[in-house]
Amino acid sequence: APPSSPARGRERPRPRPPGPFRAICSRRRPQTLFEPAPARYIGLMNAHDRDLSGKPAELAVLHYGDGDFVVLKPGRFVACAVTGVRIPLEALRYWSPALQEAYAGPTEAYARWKEHNS
Repeated sequence: APPSSPARGRERPRPRPPGPFRAICSRRRPQTLFEPAPARYIGLMNAHDRDLSGKPAELAVLHYGDGDFVVLKPGRFVACAVTGVRIPLEALRYWSPALQEAYAGPTEAYARWKEHNS
């Protein structure tokens, strides 16, 4: 064994790093996954949280591209061009870039396609 290594069976204590890392390395109680959020975070919401204020949901204005869409005016939903049903932006899967229309499902998209291509 090299002369600088400690004797077998006895290990040197690791030096604790200075500064903000001390709390991470210290022997404190581990946090659980279901610990309540600190009070400073209670009133904050992120962009994906639902608005629970009771205001009516607004109609979004989108530009439909090939495989994606761009939000021009923020809102919670768009209207189906065939049925008029509200479609939440999270559930929007069918639209026509050529017609700039949104559809609630594949049957509505196919019906509109047949109208324009027959």
